[in-house]
Amino acid sequence: MFHPLPVFIGLRYLRGRSGDKFGRFVSYMSTAGITIGVMALVTVLSVMNGFEGQLKHRILGVIPQAIVAGDAQHAPDVNTLANLEGVTGTAPIVSTDSVVQSPKSISAGKLLGVDVGAREPIREFMVRGDFDLLTPGSYNLVLGRKTARDLDVSVGDKVRVMITSASQFTPVGRIPSQRNFTVTGIYDTATDVDNQLMFGNLNDVARLMRLPRSQPADLRLFVEEPFNVPILEKVAESMGYEWSDWRALRGELFQAVKMEKNMMGLMLSLIILVAAFNIISALIMVVMEKQSEVAILKTQGMNHNGIVALFVVQGASSGVIGALLGGVAGSVLALNINEVMAIFNLSLLGGGLSLPVVLKPEQVLSVVIGAIALSLIATLFPSLKAASVRPAEALRYE
Repeated sequence: MFHPLPVFIGLRYLRGRSGDKFGRFVSYMSTAGITIGVMALVTVLSVMNGFEGQLKHRILGVIPQAIVAGDAQHAPDVNTLANLEGVTGTAPIVSTDSVVQSPKSISAGKLLGVDVGAREPIREFMVRGDFDLLTPGSYNLVLGRKTARDLDVSVGDKVRVMITSASQFTPVGRIPSQRNFTVTGIYDTATDVDNQLMFGNLNDVARLMRLPRSQPADLRLFVEEPFNVPILEKVAESMGYEWSDWRALRGELFQAVKMEKNMMGLMLSLIILVAAFNIISALIMVVMEKQSEVAILKTQGMNHNGIVALFVVQGASSGVIGALLGGVAGSVLALNINEVMAIFNLSLLGGGLSLPVVLKPEQVLSVVIGAIALSLIATLFPSLKAASVRPAEALRYE
């Protein structure tokens, strides 16, 4: 089979001679280091993707992703906003900070007034009661499991809801707007949202907030990709609307997750970097050993670029093989990590919970390409050093 001469000689050097055991050992360790580094990076990134996906589903899928507010003269245009690129749906909403009191305890959180006839993702996480009982005039309330536990209440119990932003004057002074509500449902997202969000009927909450009847409800936007809300924010503000989104409530959390993901990727990339230094070491030893052969190749007519390509092929082969093996092994391990952990009786989350995994092919491809590129860069210095060999000096004592 025909190969270009530098490729043919480079692959032959890669196999090495039977007496060059140490050089082959260093080369094999370089390949193994890159394989382990790529495998670990692919596995960890896939698990981090899974955790990020769960957070997006359980938190950003529940809290209002974006809210557009107007006034009596400039109400949010439902049709215009619903047709924006990336918006998958709309629903009327009012929201306010509130305090909830039971006979045994007190808690605080954000009260959302919603329309039971509109789209509401919290239905997916209901564990007790019925969300559809939030009918107008019923003054019913849906709480998170943590809030219900803190208040020591269950479905059917009554709680007092107080809104400090809406107050009224009485003979004893200014007191917050308040009213008794009946707990008709409990939801559980297994996140801290459970002790922060409460749901009531849109009309009931608006009445408790003492909003004028002429004031329209705000418009809740459901977006295809919550991380793209800054683009929609510019469009909404250009229309003269007030804008708020999930970043005010959970921006810091997802920034922390992103930073942790980047730091884990950086630390695991150091494994690949160390393996690349092994490629440099192994290739320098080969160059020192092959000086006379390089000199002979030059006297036979091989040019500077051919010598460089020869040693690049030899050094980069370890990186290519290691990156490909690591990419395949990492993908297989990521997809079966829970089964592997079960074999060794390990449980990182406890309670029999499994690790969430989202394997992204484009991410695996970028890791593999990055490892190959790093191994190619590592071969440049030894290859250029080999190309600078002078035949007369190298063959002087031959």
